[in-house]
Amino acid sequence: MTSGDMTSADMTSADLDIRRRRAAYRAAHRGTKEMDWLLGRYASARLDQMSEAELTEFEDLLSAPDPDLQVWIMDPSAVPDDRYAALVRVLRVFHQLPQS
Repeated sequence: MTSGDMTSADMTSADLDIRRRRAAYRAAHRGTKEMDWLLGRYASARLDQMSEAELTEFEDLLSAPDPDLQVWIMDPSAVPDDRYAALVRVLRVFHQLPQS
């Protein structure tokens, strides 16, 4: 199939696959082993099922600095705004961390 034969749904699917691969790499190569493990394991388990909106939210979270992310995951009350709070809760549940 050439790019001229691809439908918009095929291109959207291909775009999502590329974004998922990039997010998986970014999640597993953070620069600290702790964050590589926390985010990388979650990404490996969940990226394939994420909708486009969920993927966008995860990509946004990945843009935050490691020190901030680590504090938010370890202490969800430290999350500065609601934009990340739900995803931080999901990460904590995934890693079976106590809920506060």
